[in-house]
Amino acid sequence: MPFGSFGMGEMIFIFLIVLLLFGAKRLPEIGSSLGKGIREFKSSVKDIERELTVPERTNQIHRTNAPPPPAVQAPPPPAQQDTQRDEGEPRKLSSSVSATTDDRGNSAS
Repeated sequence: MPFGSFGMGEMIFIFLIVLLLFGAKRLPEIGSSLGKGIREFKSSVKDIERELTVPERTNQIHRTNAPPPPAVQAPPPPAQQDTQRDEGEPRKLSSSVSATTDDRGNSAS
């Protein structure tokens, strides 16, 4: 007879030993507390399985919807322009640049 398969005789023997140890008044209390413990264990196992298979939406890191489009802002007001500078002409370098360089900053050789 392999270990773990109890017949009717073994079950009755175990029940009588438990009855003698704990008494008739304590058996219903022990049975109900054992039932509650097994029920709690099963519900916690189901909760853990559910968390592993389907994560809650509140705990997700990545968004599933597209982010809202950026708000359109008004263009900045035009900057005050030099009245001495012509729009088609490049800016002149300041007078602190040496006379040996041209407008691009290259030295004249």
